[in-house]
Amino acid sequence: MLQLIQYLKGYVCIKVWGYSPERFMNLCSNHDIFLWNIVNHGDYYTMCITISGFRMLKSIVKKTGTRVAIQKRCGLPFFVPKMKKRKIFLFGLLGSIVFWIWMSTFIWAVDLNGNHTITDDIFFDFLETNNIYVGMKRKNVDIEELEKKIRQDFEIVTWTSAKIEGTRLEIQIKENEVDTKENDEEDDNPFGSDLVAENDGVIVSMVTRKGIPKVAVQTEIKKGDVLVSGSVPVYNEDATVKKYQYYKADADIFIQRTLQEKEELPLTYEQKNYTGEIKKEYFMSVLTKDIVFRIGKVKYVKYDKVTDKKQVKLLENFYLPLYYGSSINREYVLENNIYEKEEIKSIFSEKLEKFIGSLEEKGVQIIEKNVTISKKNKKWQMDMNFQIVEKTGKSVPIVPEATQPEGETPEDETTNEVLD
Repeated sequence: MLQLIQYLKGYVCIKVWGYSPERFMNLCSNHDIFLWNIVNHGDYYTMCITISGFRMLKSIVKKTGTRVAIQKRCGLPFFVPKMKKRKIFLFGLLGSIVFWIWMSTFIWAVDLNGNHTITDDIFFDFLETNNIYVGMKRKNVDIEELEKKIRQDFEIVTWTSAKIEGTRLEIQIKENEVDTKENDEEDDNPFGSDLVAENDGVIVSMVTRKGIPKVAVQTEIKKGDVLVSGSVPVYNEDATVKKYQYYKADADIFIQRTLQEKEELPLTYEQKNYTGEIKKEYFMSVLTKDIVFRIGKVKYVKYDKVTDKKQVKLLENFYLPLYYGSSINREYVLENNIYEKEEIKSIFSEKLEKFIGSLEEKGVQIIEKNVTISKKNKKWQMDMNFQIVEKTGKSVPIVPEATQPEGETPEDETTNEVLD
């Protein structure tokens, strides 16, 4: 703030030398003349002084036997007279200031952080659908409404924050690591849920925490079989069912089953062989309009293009709708090659490792595997047979009519006691 005031009022940088520069500075202090940026150069001093203070130095210079010379004039009072002589420059400067102020009323960059499951393309399509786009007026962005719409349209988003800094709209979101949509539906169902088998197999381990087991260890099950029922009957004295109490069935059930997968590759493949020819081009763009600068045309039939694109910004958050960068075009020709056996083994081994890794990430235990590679139907094929142990049990909401005892109507059932 002090520097701004000094610039508006104007000041001069002076050189002081002679009999007693130190006495000169003391007298300036006694007469309330402000000096700053004082530097001792041995034979002389340099310092800054206000315009009004400089006009009061005549008597002080005579008393101290010093000499004063102006080295530099600074500030608005010295700048404006120069601009009066350069009217075109002045109008251009004022026009530029007005232009930048006007540009600052728009959004020129949108940053998204925290998304993992939601891709950038999907999210920016959502923004465009809701009339949030690069080039819109800042005042037209309703931050609260935008945050609300994000939470409504993306159920996986548990927290969101949007803010405008300069000409940039910054959006931060946090995704739920577990999709709770299915669980929420189960919790909303007052009749609880059953656990059903997701695949065929043989049960090797079972621990039931809530509900009635319908199968036992070493039982062979089919996909869709009810493993644990959430319908718990309450009996009369004559051993007939009086009513049902409903729970959300809960158990740890592990099955052993056979998992079969296959991977295929053609006998031949196309390989890119780069010729060594490279053509570099530079570009500038306003929004989506590119202006390309190149020496000669790119006459390659086939080539890879790698682009490095950057957005212009004046300050940390003052982005402009201007972009610049360069592209490198590398020519290549395609050649048909035949897979060698060692290449096939290497490729299939990598695919096998990735597949096994994906199973282990899901907590699947592999107890036996059998892998064969062969030529079938003019293709290389890898057949994978695994014996695995995995957790099973999918929650399915209970349909009350399915457990309704004889003589009880649906209306009576709604009065049953419901336990979570």
